[in-house]
Amino acid sequence: MTVIRKDDVIDSVADALQYISYYHPLDFVQALEKAYNKEQSQAAKDAIAQILINSRMSAEGKRPICQDTGIVTCFVKIGMNVQWDSDLTVQEMIDEGVRRAYNNPDNPLRASIVSDPAGKRKNTRDNTPSVVHIDMVPGDKVEIQVAAKGGGSENKTKMIMLNPSDDVAAWVEKTLPTMGAGWCPPGMLGIGIGGTAEKAAVLAKESLMEHIDIQELIERGPENAEEELRLDIFNRVNRLGIGAQGLGGLTTVVDVKIKTAPTHAASKPVCMIPNCAATRHVHFTLDGTGPADLQAPKLEDWPEVTWEVGDNVRRVNLDNVSREDVLEWKTGETVLLSGKILTGRDAAHKRLQEMLKNGEGLPDGVDFNNRFIYYVGPVDAVGNEVVGPAGPTTSTRMDKFTDMMLGETGLLGMIGKAERGDAAIQSIKEHKAVYLMAVGGAAYLVAKAIKKSRVVAFEDLGMEAIYEFEVEDMPVTVAVDSTGANAHQIGPDTWKVKIAEMDT
Repeated sequence: MTVIRKDDVIDSVADALQYISYYHPLDFVQALEKAYNKEQSQAAKDAIAQILINSRMSAEGKRPICQDTGIVTCFVKIGMNVQWDSDLTVQEMIDEGVRRAYNNPDNPLRASIVSDPAGKRKNTRDNTPSVVHIDMVPGDKVEIQVAAKGGGSENKTKMIMLNPSDDVAAWVEKTLPTMGAGWCPPGMLGIGIGGTAEKAAVLAKESLMEHIDIQELIERGPENAEEELRLDIFNRVNRLGIGAQGLGGLTTVVDVKIKTAPTHAASKPVCMIPNCAATRHVHFTLDGTGPADLQAPKLEDWPEVTWEVGDNVRRVNLDNVSREDVLEWKTGETVLLSGKILTGRDAAHKRLQEMLKNGEGLPDGVDFNNRFIYYVGPVDAVGNEVVGPAGPTTSTRMDKFTDMMLGETGLLGMIGKAERGDAAIQSIKEHKAVYLMAVGGAAYLVAKAIKKSRVVAFEDLGMEAIYEFEVEDMPVTVAVDSTGANAHQIGPDTWKVKIAEMDT
């Protein structure tokens, strides 16, 4: 009979969450390196370079890979012969580990979890509760898989009840383009098939915990129907030309994982969950001898990748940029921003909307006229940092506020990640504004361009407050210019054709 101590669970979970906040799984780093070396689209290659550089910087500095440090999901397999030395439940032990990890003063992680999701959505401030799946299995050990899943990729989850004769690969091929780029490709797809609706979702999430091995599968060939389906989906998805950050390119996914379960004869439940470029998970076993011992990877295992802006880069002083200046910017251009920008995301936009609707005007100290807003919720700073990792959040969530912001506040442009919807693009075109894209999954790298930071409004919203950042040479790409030309449509459309031509 193995006795598992409460403190060993709590300490192991806390250590694991700190570990995965700054260490990418090496199999993912190696898969990204292969994608980088293979990539022919310059925009996609530049994006992957920034992700890899950010990954190494985070490993060296022990600071989060992404500002969205995720909702914690744990798969816990408990041996039937295990005895607990604990006055807490498994859920409570894991939540205490989460609480300690996210409040660690040396590397505080962003608290993103809100209670009362259909009501006030109040932040719990410690990222609890986590989502825990428990299985009782034979044996006398406890195996725990810990993952931190960002909202941008989790929000792109798709579920369907197919007919038994329907083609899963065809559904994925049709559905993936509707997910946009908010899940920050290149990443992985986890697909659950069978069971019931909720079982398929759990299978999909659990499949993302597996080791990346698609290249080995390609080399040896499939040995069963599931492996054939993995390869079919992998090839179909990458032929779509979506590419890194949705800018068009050869690699959209670095692996496809599938888990299945028996299901009703009349049913074929399918769930697809993407993992983003900030893939984070680690596995450990507790055998009663103490907490998990997580060995730090070697920095020399990271590739030496450099990224330099081209000669045609546009340098912009944000403190005196005009609407006439913005008219000259063209989709696909690299722009280096210097000067002051304001931040804001979902909660701040909603509050601004209410204030404008009520005739209150903007908060004191907030002036968007001829300025840019950055969609971000940063991690708290530590030591001599100005701000913690501060990569972009998914811009599509702010689409419903875009016409208000451009039409009523004098806003000149927006900075975020992923594509904009048709209505937002039309508003950008009508107001002769611009949308700029920063690389999702490169939060620590982006933060190095931020030289000053202060909260100017809505401090009670925590990471969703409005900040003023002073930046220096912050790299962005013009994703939608003042004519409405859209990089997230042009890039994938172009590369889908190019890839088709390569295959013929």
